[in-house]
Amino acid sequence: MSSSALHGIIGYTITPFSAGGLAPDLKALGTSIDRMIESGVHAIAPLGSTGEGAYLSDAEWEQVSEFSIKRVAGRVPTVVSVSDLTTAKAVQRARFAEAQGADVVMVLPASYWKLSDDEILAHYKAIGDSISVPIMLYNNPATSGIDMSVSLIMKIVKAVDNVTMVKESTGDIQRMHKLYQLSDGQIPFYNGSNPLALEALTAGAKGWCTAAPNLIPQLNLDLYAAVQNNDLEQARQLFYRQLPLLEFILKGGLPATIKAGLRLTGLDVGDPRLPVSPLNQAGCEQLLQTLKTLNVF
Repeated sequence: MSSSALHGIIGYTITPFSAGGLAPDLKALGTSIDRMIESGVHAIAPLGSTGEGAYLSDAEWEQVSEFSIKRVAGRVPTVVSVSDLTTAKAVQRARFAEAQGADVVMVLPASYWKLSDDEILAHYKAIGDSISVPIMLYNNPATSGIDMSVSLIMKIVKAVDNVTMVKESTGDIQRMHKLYQLSDGQIPFYNGSNPLALEALTAGAKGWCTAAPNLIPQLNLDLYAAVQNNDLEQARQLFYRQLPLLEFILKGGLPATIKAGLRLTGLDVGDPRLPVSPLNQAGCEQLLQTLKTLNVF
C-alpha cells in the first residue's frame, strides 16, 4: 500500500491473556479487533507497547501477529510492530509480518547499549533491505531509550527507500513542524502522543496512533473528522472532552488501563503480563467514573 493510504485513527490492540498470563487468549483478541473495526477505525496496529509485544515469546509473537492479520482480513490496513533489541530478530519479525499480509511494519529502535546514529541507520537499513512493505519509523524515547533527532530521521528516510512514514511520540509538536519543513511536506507523520492529538492533527498529522479506540472510538473518530472538516471549534470541544481519559490511560500505563477499561465494558482480556501489574481498585473506580462521564455505558 502507499503511505498516503494510511490515515485517520489507527487503533492499537491489546494482547489478551488467559488466567495467570500463561498464554494469549485469541478468542478475546478477535473480539477486541472486531469491536474496533466495527467502530470505524481506519487501521489496526497489533503488538505495540499497548499489545505487550516486548513481553511475548517468539512463538507467541508470531501467533498473535498471524492471528491479528488474518482476523483483520483486509477490512482495514494492519500496522504490525516488529521492534526488538536485535537487528536479526527485528528482520525476522518484519519478514514474518510481511509474509502474513501486514500492510505496514512499525519499527522502534529499542536499545540496551546506547546506539550511535550510524548504528540506528544500519538497523533500519537492514530491515528495509529484507522486506518490500512500507516501514513506519517510530520515535518514542520513553519506551525505547532512544530519541531520534529530526535530522537523523530525515537521514534514515533518504537512505532507506521503504521508510516512508514517521510516528512521533515525544509529545513535542516542534518535531512535527520540523519534519514537515525539512521534507517539504512530503513525509507523512503520525501522532503517537495522546495529549498532543489536537495540535498534531491541526499541524497536518496524517493520523493518530492510539489505544483509546478500545474504549472511546467515536470520540476519537469525531475529533479526526472535525479537524479534516476545518471545524476547529468542534475539534477543541471534542478534544477537551476526551482529554481526561487520554491522560489517565497514559499515566496509568496503557496495557493496565486499557485492559481494565475493556473489562468494565464487558470484555475480559485478562491482566497485563508481569512485571506489569493490573490497575488497582482505586484506579478502576476512577476509570469507571471517567468512562461514565463520556457515556461509554
